[in-house]
Amino acid sequence: MNATIIAIIGVIWFIFAYKWYGSKIESKIVKPDDQIPTPANQVNDGIDFVPTKTPILFGHHFSSIAGAGPIIGPIFAFSLFGWLPTILWIMLGTVFMGAVHDYTSMMASVRNKGVSITEIADKSVSPTARWIFSIFVWLSLALVQAVFAVLTAQTLEQKPEIVIPTLGLMILALAFGYFVYRKKVNLLLSTILAILFLFSLIVIGDYYPIYASYDFWLLFCILYAFIAATLPVWLLLQPRDYLSMYLLLAGLILGFIGLILKSPTINAPAFISFNSNNGPIWPILFITVACGAISGFHSLVGSGTSSKQLIKETDGKKISFGGMLTEGALALLVVLLISSVLYWGKADSPSNNDLVFQNLLQKSANITFGTALGNVLTSLGIPLFMGISLGVLMLNAFILTTLDTTVRLARYIVEESVGIKFRIFKNRYIAAAMGLVLAYILTQNNSWKIIWPVFGASNQLVAALALFVVTAYWFGFGRPKGYTLLPAIFMLLTTEAALIYQTIWQYIPQGNILLIVISSLLIILGLIVAFEVYKKIWIKDGQQ
Repeated sequence: MNATIIAIIGVIWFIFAYKWYGSKIESKIVKPDDQIPTPANQVNDGIDFVPTKTPILFGHHFSSIAGAGPIIGPIFAFSLFGWLPTILWIMLGTVFMGAVHDYTSMMASVRNKGVSITEIADKSVSPTARWIFSIFVWLSLALVQAVFAVLTAQTLEQKPEIVIPTLGLMILALAFGYFVYRKKVNLLLSTILAILFLFSLIVIGDYYPIYASYDFWLLFCILYAFIAATLPVWLLLQPRDYLSMYLLLAGLILGFIGLILKSPTINAPAFISFNSNNGPIWPILFITVACGAISGFHSLVGSGTSSKQLIKETDGKKISFGGMLTEGALALLVVLLISSVLYWGKADSPSNNDLVFQNLLQKSANITFGTALGNVLTSLGIPLFMGISLGVLMLNAFILTTLDTTVRLARYIVEESVGIKFRIFKNRYIAAAMGLVLAYILTQNNSWKIIWPVFGASNQLVAALALFVVTAYWFGFGRPKGYTLLPAIFMLLTTEAALIYQTIWQYIPQGNILLIVISSLLIILGLIVAFEVYKKIWIKDGQQ
């Protein structure tokens, strides 16, 4: 099978889905009205609520939700089950679940003064659902902070050539935010100059690598995340995400063009097995692909930061529905690259042994993706070393983007919950520091690795719970339930099944008490919130 043909079909499908299914969700559920002032325009505090031009907001939103998920998840799913089931889930899950989840949760927040999805659970479901959901989400975010701080620190230590572009992007973002927002410099001109400068940093970084220890970079990441989460959103977070978007879009567009020019044949198996070392295709495939098709983290970003920056309601579909489809396209590209330009199992000659998928995956998913992208970009005349650096920098930039976004989201949850009763936690510095302190503790002695496996399913569980919450919210306005309720039920069954499987067949045989307790609590959590939503909808149905 030629990878180019699948790539073209995939891109056409995502464009069609945006026009068809996106418009259906827009007209039947959201029904945007530009006469209603958005939270950004109502509050406009210059810190978190900032009316933002659509291209910049798309960059912030896309960079925040993309992270490493749509790259790493599909790579592992492909290695377990083959390219065909992985691609099918990406193309179907992205449209009918992920994009619907992202769009409806963000717009529910827009209609509720920009509060997070956990607060909407309180208003639309019950206080019980809100508190359980809030605690779970905050702990999940702290874990994500720990993992992504570790991954960023490891990458900066192992790939010193990306240090200069990584640090340069932060400085560039500060300058960009200042000149665009305060000095009103033309956005297009500023963007062009910034992109040229950014790509020149990639070249400079290859010539002047900067070496430092893992511990140094870990502390740097923690400090950076704290600063980024407490500064006004327009000064660092928003412009950094906007500029990072061009890194990813460059890799995405160049990757598809390179794939078309190279026109490689897929040499990996379409299907490997119904049962992998990690478990059966259902539910393991779905929680492994994760962000490449649907992610609960997206509802936290959409309702946590993006809803506070949207200028008008009709832009919501572009930002969230369009953002998820773009992420699905990235996940599709990743699978096509690693299944075609890399060799499965054995190279055709000894000189190509460094292009064997299994050998690269033993090093890291980062290196696997970077090598695949670098290889396909050679068809555009881009040197292999630059292509690999671009791929690794893309991944690292988005890991760092996810890190600073999660700290900001955890800050909002503390301010909106505990901060209501105890004013001290309304302080954004204290609220941001709380999660980072726990995250730093988890980075010590690899504690995060002990509990990380169970949180692969937990991210999808957040998506299921968010879909239940928005179902209750939009149902309260007489909107149809099926578009959000059916995905919610599927994701709940899938994540609960994954947690039960992991507990019975992995954690109990291992005697891992900590994971047994955590997974059991997550199973109960999901059922409680789902039952709360069921009661809400059932009672309303009975009253009508």
